Amino acid sequence: MDYKTAGVDVEAGRAFVDRIRSSVEATHLPGVLGGLGGFGGVMRLPSGLSSPLLVAGADGVGTKLELAQDYQAHFGVGIDLVAMCVNDVITSGAQPLFFLDYIATGVLTPEAMAEVVEGIAKGCQLSGCALLGGETAEMPGFYAKGRYDLAGFCVAVVEEADLIDGTEIKSGDQIVGVSSNGVHSNGFSLVRKVLNDCPIHDKGDLISDGLPVIDALLRPTSLYVQLVKALLGEGIPIRAMAHITGGGLPENLPRCLPKGLQASIDITTWERPEVFKWLQNVGNIPEIDLWNTFNLGVGFCLVVPSEDAQATVDICCDNGFGAWIMGRVQDSITSNSKGLLGLPF
Repeated sequence: MDYKTAGVDVEAGRAFVDRIRSSVEATHLPGVLGGLGGFGGVMRLPSGLSSPLLVAGADGVGTKLELAQDYQAHFGVGIDLVAMCVNDVITSGAQPLFFLDYIATGVLTPEAMAEVVEGIAKGCQLSGCALLGGETAEMPGFYAKGRYDLAGFCVAVVEEADLIDGTEIKSGDQIVGVSSNGVHSNGFSLVRKVLNDCPIHDKGDLISDGLPVIDALLRPTSLYVQLVKALLGEGIPIRAMAHITGGGLPENLPRCLPKGLQASIDITTWERPEVFKWLQNVGNIPEIDLWNTFNLGVGFCLVVPSEDAQATVDICCDNGFGAWIMGRVQDSITSNSKGLLGLPF
């Protein structure tokens, strides 16, 4: 009896690390010290900051992993993992510094795991942060053979004077919606239920941009890091931001608002993407569940002064994102209410 017959192949693990080394090192920024293989990653804080604050976030990809593993979409969920973390921390106005990943699997499959890490590295490169380290745990008997789980951790930095926390929001400020590119990485327990229950031929339907249903559902989550950087670089006085994830607009948009204010949106200002229409029609999903589960085409929200709203939309469009003025901030109906007005239920 040895470790390999117990289900853990140490040599395969070493080969895996060698495979991903170039992808990881390609993300390293000038402040990174050392290389892959140490017990901890080391990185300098950027110079020139008088009072730097660190912003940290952790997230996963949820049950989208089940669908991704069924259809061999390993690279895409690597990008998803980064996006779910960096899109959260940038809402504070922070720039991602580094990312860490944790991969747990039943039996190490180097090819699939390497594709995941290569996707993570790509997400980090697109976000301007370093993939500073990670952990791959081979856990036979705990995870089924060929299955894996992911967790990601991001640390970002912002000058204290530039922290965005919603305290500057005023009644009358405008809310700009920024497009998602599909379902992103939330609501997949419901997605998978719809897929399991629908006739097999429906899964071959062509929807968004002529893509089959499965391909549309597995599109990687949009990364908003460079967009926010561009907006701040153009001097847009962003007062708050919201990453629209699990719980949809009703749960996430009010999170960025202070007490005494609430958001009112006009749902006629954008068209619901085809992938959500397909899910609703095939799954017979009630309207209230759609809003409370999916982003419905809005991946990110920006709260800006009314006089800066159109410039914000223009910059978003110049950076390749659909954007529109979708609502405004107003005084709450009750003193403590932060609910979302304008929903069809």
